[in-house]
Amino acid sequence: MAGWGDRLRGQLRNIAPFITLLVLVVFFSLASPSFATLGNLGNILTQISITGIIATGLTFVILCAEIDLSVASVANAVGIIVAYFTVQDASVNIANLPLPGWLAILIALASCLALGAVNAIGVTWIGIPSFIMTLAMLQLGAGICAMLVRGQIAYAVPPLINTLGGESLGPIPWVVIVAALILALGHVVLTYTRFGRYVYMTGGNREAAEYSGVNVRAIIAAVMVISAVCSGIAGMLGVAHFGSAQQNEFDNYLLDSISAVVVGGTSLFGGQGGIPNTIVGLFVLGVLNNGLDHINIDSFLKILIRGVILLAALIINVYAQRLRTSTAEG
Repeated sequence: MAGWGDRLRGQLRNIAPFITLLVLVVFFSLASPSFATLGNLGNILTQISITGIIATGLTFVILCAEIDLSVASVANAVGIIVAYFTVQDASVNIANLPLPGWLAILIALASCLALGAVNAIGVTWIGIPSFIMTLAMLQLGAGICAMLVRGQIAYAVPPLINTLGGESLGPIPWVVIVAALILALGHVVLTYTRFGRYVYMTGGNREAAEYSGVNVRAIIAAVMVISAVCSGIAGMLGVAHFGSAQQNEFDNYLLDSISAVVVGGTSLFGGQGGIPNTIVGLFVLGVLNNGLDHINIDSFLKILIRGVILLAALIINVYAQRLRTSTAEG
């Protein structure tokens, strides 16, 4: 029995989010007849798709025991960049250099790669803690947004981005399909590739990884770039999904994406968790936000409830880490 108890405590980080999800689904299904419907499931999937793309890249970063606070700002900046350089109607044209859609997409992708590279260089070569470096990048991204749009709103995006972000393949929105593919690709990379093993090794024990021949600085640099690219893709699709590109459009996605990774059970201390945990966390947040709308709860109380759930997830995360440490020492 003691062995089962130790095993159960060891899986606390994975079990707690899943139980939370089940409880929320049962509660909202009983509280609102319109919640447990196929149509509402589609709404939830659509609502968590942009967050899911950002959270995929953030999972890589957190698994390395680092943090990226610039994800929402990078998403916003790249979304504005792709709109800024797209040919627009003369009455709403804010771009000085309108370009073909494919070239605007390439510029946007190059931009998120560059922003990720700056984060990577700051963290790994200069030695700035990721918290501070990405906080600075958050401000830089906001500055890029302000400089490009100057308080205006852009509406045009390349046709490919408009299709993937705003249209559907039959009954399924393309943004849901793209999010699922990116989450699946992230899982394959983390689970079945050497790079994925190195990510877990770097987050689990950085010194041991270095002694094993892992280039830890290169791994951390890579995950910072991956995070920025995922944010950039989310930013481009988000602009099409929302129907416009403007300042502060993605502000809420910073907390949402971090919450999805942490609530799902990926360890803030690195080396534990992964994309399946992030998917559970996404559904916890999606079901919570959607369910609260169905029971017409006060919007301010909704924010408080989300904060309480995030705090509970952080407590479980820290407690699970202590259990893991005490078990290893024992």
